[in-house]
Amino acid sequence: MEAPAAPHDPADTELTVTSPDQMRELGRRLAKLLRAGDLVMLTGELGAGKTTLTRGLGEGLGVRGAVTSPTFVIARVHPPLGDGPPLVHVDAYRLGGGLDEMEDLDLDVSLPESVIVVEWGEGKVEELTDDRLAVVIHRAVGDTTDEVRHVTLTGLGERWATVDLSVLSA
Repeated sequence: MEAPAAPHDPADTELTVTSPDQMRELGRRLAKLLRAGDLVMLTGELGAGKTTLTRGLGEGLGVRGAVTSPTFVIARVHPPLGDGPPLVHVDAYRLGGGLDEMEDLDLDVSLPESVIVVEWGEGKVEELTDDRLAVVIHRAVGDTTDEVRHVTLTGLGERWATVDLSVLSA
């Protein structure tokens, strides 16, 4: 006899994105669900679309400045154009790991009034807060021009327990 299937966690949403424009649009739609104090962790291969998604988040949040990869500056702050929260965009790729280097960025100070998006943050920023949105972007690897991405969004903690991420697939 088969064990009953585990109930689907309503905080998990899986989407298929077929172009950079769709990834950017996903970011714009996701921005409507975000508020100051939110931590978004982006995971995916090089070229998966993490910065493209963040660009859409910036557009949706209405922040100043073009959102580009902060690989060489580690973190970039985009102030709001209106009354929304600033966007803090972090690329933790070059950081060795552990919270020490992340603490040097004072993200815990910025978190209450900002939306913080961290690329390559897995294993590095979880200690900032129990409440976070994990976004994993899977793409075909190797020599391919395939634009299809499979995006899994997982809301963790009390903040995300009541957020219906499935609205993003509408």
